[in-house]
Amino acid sequence: MENTLFDRTFRDSEGKIAIAQPPNLPLIVWIVATLLKLIVTTGKINLGLELVAFGSLFTWAWEELFQGVNYFRRALGLIVLVGLIASKLL
Repeated sequence: MENTLFDRTFRDSEGKIAIAQPPNLPLIVWIVATLLKLIVTTGKINLGLELVAFGSLFTWAWEELFQGVNYFRRALGLIVLVGLIASKLL
């Protein structure tokens, strides 16, 4: 079987197309922290939730960038990582 650019971009090691996957722990933590930030909108708890949300999404993006199952997932990690850094700089 020829390993085409399409295969390297969208397929995992088992040959299945992998664009979306069930959330892993860092993504679940980011979702929960982000939802809790909607409830607790001020104070130190909100700041703590912001830090947890940022750190967990940063971790998810870093893992996708270097351990993603295909080029698409790695590019997604890079885009999220650059977006996170840019959001803190601007």
